[in-house]
Amino acid sequence: QVRQPMIDLLSDLADADPWYEDFAVWRYGSTAYWWQNQCAIVRVSRSVDIAFRLSLDGLQVKAAWWYAEPAPIARFRAAVAADDSGPALAELVESLAADGHEIRGDVMTRIPRGYPADHPRARLLKHRSLMAARELDAETVRDVEPVYRACQRLRPLLGWLAEQGPQPL
Repeated sequence: QVRQPMIDLLSDLADADPWYEDFAVWRYGSTAYWWQNQCAIVRVSRSVDIAFRLSLDGLQVKAAWWYAEPAPIARFRAAVAADDSGPALAELVESLAADGHEIRGDVMTRIPRGYPADHPRARLLKHRSLMAARELDAETVRDVEPVYRACQRLRPLLGWLAEQGPQPL
């Protein structure tokens, strides 16, 4: 009920934009979760991808930077702290949150050592992973256009994360 619609949706996305051609769909499992949920990704760079979770209730589209090692986390934080790149990320995250995206990730309680507690982007410096996710209703998967628009909305964040944080694949 969810695997073939996910494959069809991603194929339609790839037809609309070749950027989505290299997708991976998780294999089918035997537990009830996999009968009701199908996950897939399009890898952007190491630890940066756009992820999809199709369930019987709808579709989640998520820009994600996760599973990073210490060196990419340090590069991410340096880019967040820098005056030439950090404000762009803050603006992207604020814009996505205002647009209904849930901003989450692995967030430290305190600001990392070496950064002032009153840093203007202290909230972002605490991140060890960063995700922006949005739920789309179940009817969305029948039409590729709203899914494509949701994905395009996440592309600037994905681009920033791929450029500033991890090394390319």
